[in-house]
Amino acid sequence: MEYRKIPYVDKPVSRILFGTAMSPFLEGGDGSALLDAIYGTGVTAFDTARQYEGAEQSLGKWIAKRHIRERVVILSKCGHPSVTWEKRVNEKEMREDLKESLHNLQTNYIDIYLLHRDDPNVEVKEVVEVFNAMHEEGKIGAFGGSNWTHERIEEANEYAYKHSMIPFSVSSPNYGLADQKEDPWGGGCVTISGPAHADARKWYEKNKMPVVAYSSLGRGLFSGRLKSEKAAENAAGILDEFALKGYGCPDNYERLRRCEELAARKQVSVSQIAMAFIFSQNMNTLAVVSTSSAERMQSNVDALHVTLSEEEMAYLDLQK
Repeated sequence: MEYRKIPYVDKPVSRILFGTAMSPFLEGGDGSALLDAIYGTGVTAFDTARQYEGAEQSLGKWIAKRHIRERVVILSKCGHPSVTWEKRVNEKEMREDLKESLHNLQTNYIDIYLLHRDDPNVEVKEVVEVFNAMHEEGKIGAFGGSNWTHERIEEANEYAYKHSMIPFSVSSPNYGLADQKEDPWGGGCVTISGPAHADARKWYEKNKMPVVAYSSLGRGLFSGRLKSEKAAENAAGILDEFALKGYGCPDNYERLRRCEELAARKQVSVSQIAMAFIFSQNMNTLAVVSTSSAERMQSNVDALHVTLSEEEMAYLDLQK
């Protein structure tokens, strides 16, 4: 495993974060055996959110039972829209979410705390000031945005710098080899994948802000279960509705075909090629991965050692 240093987080952060938006965590079930196995691969960072139903409770129980709070990094999120898609980016909702998350996670601080969505109608001033207050109270370490555009992050950080405050130091957009053709969930999901978002990636390259990529394998598109030969015909039986909506398109099936080709040449798996694509970028990339198998997680960890050239990455992304 490789580890990264993130400002305002006093522990190394594993470059792969385990994502808890899956069973049995969503149901609040006991995932201890899986978490033990994932932790055994060197993954010490865990991605969760107030929105993920019972996931925080499940994760918190495991951490408390194993007495490893000071050895793991928790990333959680606040401010997700309501069930009727009313925006919740304001101090009251952020404070309520934080209080609930701390209780569920059985901890008095969260290492990395993100706003799950943005509300462009809210001035960045309010968000930066609320996050800084939470940090000063010792309740959060690093903070930032999930599904925030780089323009809004830059605006927030300009305000922070001008007022001698702590800036956003983490971002979690959709990123991976799969080009997100449509917002899978609605509510303002932000992607930096594909040809249309080259400017965003250049901004992250320049600023070196950690990018915690979600849906890093295209929500199963590059898991190896779907084969490119009959991808259009078989996708509906293998991928869920969100993966189909976000990533099911001819261009991505061609990316899958090229992944298969390169995987065969390098004698690695399709998912390892797709993960290596993320880790080989000039950006400061980390990736969220959800899996029910420690063996598959170990395969993703091993992808850190798969080397891709600039030419190969361009080929995979249909640039050549």
